[in-house]
Amino acid sequence: MPKRALVCGAGGFIGSHLVKRLKRDGAWVRGVDIKRPEFSETAADEFLLLDLREEANCRAAAAGSPGGPFDEVYQLAADMGGMGFIHAAECEIMRNSALINIHMTHAAAEAGVGRYFFSSSACVYRDMRADEPELSEAEAYPALPDNEYGWEKLYAERMAMAYGRRTGMAVRIARFQNTYGPEGTWRGGREKAPAALSRKIAEVEDGGTVEIWGDGSAMRAYTYIDDLLEGIIMLMASGLEDGVNIGRREYVSVTELVRTIADIAGKKVNIRSIEGPVGVKARNFRADRIESIGWRSRFSLRDGLSRTYPWVKAQVEAHRT
Repeated sequence: MPKRALVCGAGGFIGSHLVKRLKRDGAWVRGVDIKRPEFSETAADEFLLLDLREEANCRAAAAGSPGGPFDEVYQLAADMGGMGFIHAAECEIMRNSALINIHMTHAAAEAGVGRYFFSSSACVYRDMRADEPELSEAEAYPALPDNEYGWEKLYAERMAMAYGRRTGMAVRIARFQNTYGPEGTWRGGREKAPAALSRKIAEVEDGGTVEIWGDGSAMRAYTYIDDLLEGIIMLMASGLEDGVNIGRREYVSVTELVRTIADIAGKKVNIRSIEGPVGVKARNFRADRIESIGWRSRFSLRDGLSRTYPWVKAQVEAHRT
């Protein structure tokens, strides 16, 4: 029998790509979300439109596949977006994501799921200076996340681990970096920086001006979607417990990110700083644990952006007509 997997959040960017990856690996997949994937048909064998804030819907999602109970559950469903959304919607983020995680963790354990994956975030870490040493996973404590999104993720980590201890369900937790790639949100306020800046550069004429929040000095690291998916699959099959960082350790400033995308686009752009939510100055974290099981990032930032920018540019052009 093929492996049976449930992907929660299968209508979102990472979730829809994860469904495709699991299908390529031969799994039977049920996808669940409040929406269908925006940019392509789902690859799932079965897709359920369910609001996972409701306990009954989580029970229905985890109830089992035609071949029996699920071997694996991947919990990626969350209310989230880029820094602008995280700053403006902190109550919605905490309430909606907490409800999803409370009900989904309980439903998976109750259904006898063997392995449970939870998608956490680098937002669990504190604000840092760019020159500070990288943090290990254990150094998320004493806890001091910069935003409520990070606080909710930390609580959900603790809850998943508690259910794992109580029920024997194998829990695997990945702390994601900023992830980007084709078929991600690129407009509307929830998009992340690589997509937002790709859109702005696609829209502007050569020699034009792109606006950014803050002075452009904030440091970030970005992980291409294929690298992240490989990390998820490897982590889920491993014995690594507690939070595990997955991300490429290639730190760039926001200004450098703009310049890289503009170079890929073949444009020269001016940068104008405006007021807006910048977030942390930097988050530097180690990847020793995920690398200990053989994971390595294969896509440099330029490689990943060279695959992402043309897709965003095509969306911009399609919506001009």
